[in-house]
Amino acid sequence: MTEGSSAVDAGANGAPPHFGPGSNAPVLLRRLELTVRRRLDGLLQGDHLGLVPGSGSEAGDSRSYHPGDDVRRMDWPVTARTQVPHVRETIADRELETWVVLDLSASLDFGTANCEKRDLAIAGLAAVSHLTVRGGNRLGAIVTTGERVDRYPAAPGRLAADRLLRQVVATPRAGSGRRGDLAAALESLRRPPRRRGLVVAISDFLGEADWERPLRGLSPRHDLLAIEVVDPRELELADVGLLTVVDPESGQTLEVPTGNAEVRRRFAEGAAAQRREVAAALRRAGAGHLRLQTDRDWLTDVVGYVAHRRRAGNGGASR
Repeated sequence: MTEGSSAVDAGANGAPPHFGPGSNAPVLLRRLELTVRRRLDGLLQGDHLGLVPGSGSEAGDSRSYHPGDDVRRMDWPVTARTQVPHVRETIADRELETWVVLDLSASLDFGTANCEKRDLAIAGLAAVSHLTVRGGNRLGAIVTTGERVDRYPAAPGRLAADRLLRQVVATPRAGSGRRGDLAAALESLRRPPRRRGLVVAISDFLGEADWERPLRGLSPRHDLLAIEVVDPRELELADVGLLTVVDPESGQTLEVPTGNAEVRRRFAEGAAAQRREVAAALRRAGAGHLRLQTDRDWLTDVVGYVAHRRRAGNGGASR
């Protein structure tokens, strides 16, 4: 159980609502939506890097070559058929297509502060939805739990985004077993290739970093954002004596003598090294990196990240 799991106010202590068993999901989603709108409204209106300016990336019709045309756009198949030089025109992307890869493995059903990591991951999805779904932009999602993979096709409009959120909240919690395959979910966005857009990966990024390669493979065509969800007890141990912990994915139990200062020190050093490795892998993949913690005001962190990207002139989640 999470210490803050009884809170239902999306703005209480900066915590998202707790979508636990028996909770009134529609009411909690509505409160979460109102909180997100109040804090984030207007931050990214129309500000998607490279999606409108320029000549575009989508293939259009062919036309006859004129002196001064870029020879790199020569349409060789049409030229060969007609024996007349042709160039391929491109269409500027006027709409943003966002895909969210959401990891809801059993390790996210954990929290010792204001909420569970699962609640924080869903709140991150809600923020991405609010910041991107406007003006015909589309939002889709792939949810992986280790027991199932749910795919929600990209659809435009606020109503479609709200329906997606409700379906994600209803995703059954994973039992013990293997982690969700984040790498496979990311790889599925590469084949077949999709129109240029934004890909957001939301996870605690525990375990092997086998997701780095498919994430890096998406970077030439998409802007990337990784939202890392963390609980403070994953960074350092509190001195609470002999503590029995259970791995939610494997079911393995371990007794940890948290009263031993050397054990706490080694744990903190190992956790810090792991998080540095995750951050380095995300940088190598070319992804923006936003960390949300269960003991912090997550919306403040989102606002700070967006404001920083805007000041840097990179718009939203670009690298």
